[in-house]
Amino acid sequence: MSSETAVYSPPKHVTPAAETSVERRAAFIVRTYNTLFVAIIAFAALEVLYFTMGWAEPIARLFQSNWLIALGGFMLVGWFGSKVAMTSKSSLATYGALAAFVTMESLIFVPLLFVANQVAPGATSSAAIVTLMGFVGLTAIAWTSRKDFSFLGGILKWAGVVALVLIVASVLFGFQLGTFFSVGMVAFAGAAILYDTSNVLRHYPEDRHAAAALALFSSVALLFYYVLMLFVSSRD
Repeated sequence: MSSETAVYSPPKHVTPAAETSVERRAAFIVRTYNTLFVAIIAFAALEVLYFTMGWAEPIARLFQSNWLIALGGFMLVGWFGSKVAMTSKSSLATYGALAAFVTMESLIFVPLLFVANQVAPGATSSAAIVTLMGFVGLTAIAWTSRKDFSFLGGILKWAGVVALVLIVASVLFGFQLGTFFSVGMVAFAGAAILYDTSNVLRHYPEDRHAAAALALFSSVALLFYYVLMLFVSSRD
C-alpha cells in the first residue's frame, strides 16, 4: 500500500472557506464530509462487488505478481487525481478524479482483504470499527483544539518518502516490513488525518470540497489498510 497522501498547498490569491461567512463555511464543511461519506460507501460497494462476482482472487494474484507496477499506478492516479481536483474548474472533472482515486484504492485493497478473509475472519469489520473510532477521535481533536496542524505537512512528506523507499525495497528484496512498520504507518495516517482536517477547516477554498474529501479519503484509507494489516498479522 502506498504511503501517498495529499500534502496540500493552498492556491495563491484564493479565499479559504474559513474566511467566508459562517453559513458558507458550514455549507463547505457539510459538502466535504457528505462527499467523503459517499466515497467511502462507493469504496465498500466496489469491494463487495469484487468478492461477490468472484473477481477478488484474480485481482489479488495480478497485483501480487505486479506489485511495483500497481504501486506506481496508484501513486500516479493519486497525484493526478489530487491535481485535477484542486485545479479543475469543471465539477465533473473534479468528481471524476475522486471517482478514479476511489476505484484505484479499492483495487489496491483487494489482496489484503482477500488474505484477511482467508486467515482472519472478522478482522475486516473489526479494523473498520477501529478506523472509524480513530477518525472520529482525531477529527474531534482537530475541531476542538482549534490548532493549525499545517506544520505536519513537511513531516508527512519526509516520512512518506522514507515509507515508500522501504515498501519498494521490501518488494524488490523480498523481506517483510513487520509489525513495527505497520504501527508506524498507523501513526503516519493519524497525523495525515489531523493535517487534512486542519486544512479543511482553515485553508481549502469553498469550491474545492471534492478535493478536500479526496485528501481525507486518502488518509482514512491508509489508516484502515494498516490497522487491518495489524489484525491480519496478529492472527496469521
